[in-house]
Amino acid sequence: MAHVESSVRRAQLIAAARSALARDGVAKTSLRAVAAEAGVPLGTMQYVFRTKEQLLRAVIEDVVHEIAQVLEESAQLEDGLAHAIREGVAGFWSRLVSGHTGLQLMQYELTTYALRAAGQESLARWQYERYGGVVAEWCRQAAGRAGETCAVPFDQLARVIVAGIDGLILQHVCDPDDARSRGDLDVMIETWVSLAGVRREKSS
Repeated sequence: MAHVESSVRRAQLIAAARSALARDGVAKTSLRAVAAEAGVPLGTMQYVFRTKEQLLRAVIEDVVHEIAQVLEESAQLEDGLAHAIREGVAGFWSRLVSGHTGLQLMQYELTTYALRAAGQESLARWQYERYGGVVAEWCRQAAGRAGETCAVPFDQLARVIVAGIDGLILQHVCDPDDARSRGDLDVMIETWVSLAGVRREKSS
């Protein structure tokens, strides 16, 4: 087998894991199954990820990175926090939710798997800390670049945004209706914008 750089191999295995997890679910996806998905020997798989938990953490981080990238690409942060929330969340929904049921189910299953697996509860907590952290930093940058203040702490705003999106995604997965879901999302977005209570910082 030709030599593959470790960073390339790691990315290959994470991509294979995401495909297997989205298709087969967390419980049925083993290291052996991911190795087969990637077309590599099990030993190669275990050299990069010794345990399933290590692999799942890497998958979560990869998803979080993708979310951060979509948010960044969907809105001009210089246009302020309200603009970022409206455009960023809409972009997130279009690119990562609508038509991506497997991806969303995978994330919910990762959470419930971690909460039910003895000793893995911290993985679920870390998963949502990463979601919230990405959204909070994105909101903070949008407000900062536009010289704005937010009526609530950015961490709290982020948790509320993540919670609201979670609920809407779950309803959409259970009963896919793009028009209804986008209408509900628009209402939720305006709720978050109102909560943020964006104001321009006073010049000294």
